[in-house]
Amino acid sequence: MKSKALTEKIMQGVFFIAACASILAVALICIFLFANGIPAMREIGFVKFITGEVWRPSSEQYGILSMIVGSLYVTAGAIIFGVPIGILTSVFMAMYCPKRIYKPLKAATELLAGIPSVIYGFFGLVVVVPLIREFGTTLRRIGLVDNPGNGNSILTASLILGMMILPTIIGTTESAMRAVPTHYYEGSLALGATKERSIFRVIIPAAKSGVIAGIVLGIGRAIGETMAVIMIVGNQARLTTSLLDGIRTLTGNIVIEMGYATGLHREALIATGVVLFVFILIINFSVALLKRGADHE
Repeated sequence: MKSKALTEKIMQGVFFIAACASILAVALICIFLFANGIPAMREIGFVKFITGEVWRPSSEQYGILSMIVGSLYVTAGAIIFGVPIGILTSVFMAMYCPKRIYKPLKAATELLAGIPSVIYGFFGLVVVVPLIREFGTTLRRIGLVDNPGNGNSILTASLILGMMILPTIIGTTESAMRAVPTHYYEGSLALGATKERSIFRVIIPAAKSGVIAGIVLGIGRAIGETMAVIMIVGNQARLTTSLLDGIRTLTGNIVIEMGYATGLHREALIATGVVLFVFILIINFSVALLKRGADHE
């Protein structure tokens, strides 16, 4: 008994140390970012930094509005492309998929999560960029656009990010749907509803917390993605309203310039990381609220 009690004490200490290490890691990241980023914001001017449209370190102009908008553009595009496909795939896997193909399909969706982002970027560069370039040329030929772009664009990045967030949305949504009690579905069928109506009017609303959590986590993956986006988005720090134009994201700006940045330029890049970090915190806070709502339900 003494040996068992000692083992439990030791394991309790190990778990406590692991928990403290996780908290310490987050605290150190926060301290580093805010300690180095806040002074740069103060020197540049917070409003000028956030709302400035020009990023030109050579003349000490540090405005990240174009990159904030660029990140929001590609994230919104990823949601538009990825969310409907992800939810419909989850519905098929949870409610329609035959057992003989479920395991291969499940493995394929999980494999999407394991593919390195640089491979997504390479696929986009070799396959998607030429297709979007041809699409833009076709639109100009029929008079719908003036500038067809070169294929490195918001639209290309949105398509690739839409693919990248699929595993998150599919896995979370399918789990949420399978957690709904079966008598909800059976009761709906007994009342005369069709299978499709039962799914979309009963099952999905009952699993809404999990579905929304999956979408929010997908947003976090999209807004924080770097390597794939850098390879296909064009990396042009400008404001634009055309999906065929290139832009620069917050993450892309940090990676592209951090290698040679010094002084205020380097601190401005860290301040850019602070803005991105705040976005991620907001997303995580939203997920926590959704989970709390699900627990109360």
